[in-house]
Amino acid sequence: MRVTERELVVPAPGDGALLAQLAASVGERLGDGEAPVRFAVPSSDPAAWSCEIGVVDGLGAERRASLPSPFATRHRTGEDSRAFTAVLVVPTGIGAEIGGHAGDAMPVAALLATACDTLVTHPNVLNASDVMELPANALYVEGSVLSRLLAGTVGLRPVRANRVLPVIDRHEITKYEDAAINSVSTARVSFGLDAPEVVALDPPIRLRATYASSGRAVGVVDDLERLLDALDARRSTFDAVALSTQIEVPFSYHTEYYAARGDMVNPWGGVEAILTHTVSSLYDVPTAHAPMIESKAVEALSLGVVDPRMAAEAISMAFFVCVLKGLQRSPRLVRLDAGTPPPDDVISAEQVSVLVIPDGAIGLPTLAALEQGIPVIAVRENTNLLHNDLTRLPWRRGQLHVVDNYWEAVGVMAAMRSGIDPAIVRRPIADTREVIVTGRARSPEPAMVGT
Repeated sequence: MRVTERELVVPAPGDGALLAQLAASVGERLGDGEAPVRFAVPSSDPAAWSCEIGVVDGLGAERRASLPSPFATRHRTGEDSRAFTAVLVVPTGIGAEIGGHAGDAMPVAALLATACDTLVTHPNVLNASDVMELPANALYVEGSVLSRLLAGTVGLRPVRANRVLPVIDRHEITKYEDAAINSVSTARVSFGLDAPEVVALDPPIRLRATYASSGRAVGVVDDLERLLDALDARRSTFDAVALSTQIEVPFSYHTEYYAARGDMVNPWGGVEAILTHTVSSLYDVPTAHAPMIESKAVEALSLGVVDPRMAAEAISMAFFVCVLKGLQRSPRLVRLDAGTPPPDDVISAEQVSVLVIPDGAIGLPTLAALEQGIPVIAVRENTNLLHNDLTRLPWRRGQLHVVDNYWEAVGVMAAMRSGIDPAIVRRPIADTREVIVTGRARSPEPAMVGT
């Protein structure tokens, strides 16, 4: 059983039902037994979109039947304006200037959280090895779940706490295995995590990090069935899954990444994302992953003083505590059916007021927001590898707001939350247009006829 990334070129979708059009185009190009779990558009033009698809193969009929399509949509009837809910996305593996390293978008999340009632975001924004500071009004949600939330097919039910199942590699060097177990014990004692046991896979699944031709970090997961069998055997005992496994990369990446000081895309995140997307989708549970040190040679590297955005990784042995802390209160997933109103105790697409993304990012969250009529704020300063002109998409009037930085994004959110047209606080203001609608001349009144 394998998860990998496939590069495809598909015709540019038309103006309506973009996700359905893409589902058909992708489905035509996948083989029997293959199913998509992740989707990104590195570049696009009016004629064609270059797409990169995370694909799982070899699931078997039963598991495949339980895997939701990432392109599925339940159209919301409108916005529930009783609360202002924002979704913050920084896609994994795209070399984002902010959020492409080790929790370096955490302050952005804290800032945006001040401008909304609830902020929904994901591990790529918040994970920083042994550090993870979640704003009090924020929800930690796996990346594919964000897409499904925006598409309307799942809702989020806040919880007090989850039963977390840590699953780690059985490592030939017990020191690294012990570090993962000690991280779990630290989480249990320091913030009360409910995780009484750790499952060690022997032999482990195999993760290999690679790069796509676009430069995005991607990868391959082999022997996935070992993990799925372990989860099947314990399905009634957990609400969330924390993974810590080795990721194979060329040895030189360990020094080149830090030496590049942000000019090299983090190679580990892409393969982590396709693994957690697959597990979250199959089991409808929160899932997050942390890499495990591969060898004593990697541990012995002297990295010196590194770029501040990467420092959290340079001081950790296990990289695991952030995952455990995030999953402790990650919301439960509730599948939603078309034609049935979402339960009152879940956050659904109806409650989402705005999506905040890096400029140029076309993926499932952006496309779902487009179809649902959810406003989108695109931040230019968060440069990345995705080369798309968002203005070419068929937005409704006033739906897309392109801003220079996250300071401006907060201002746009504050205006929306107050019911103010964000354009009105800028200058110049366009003249109010008069639109004359012509029609038939009124017929003369019929003459009154006496009786």
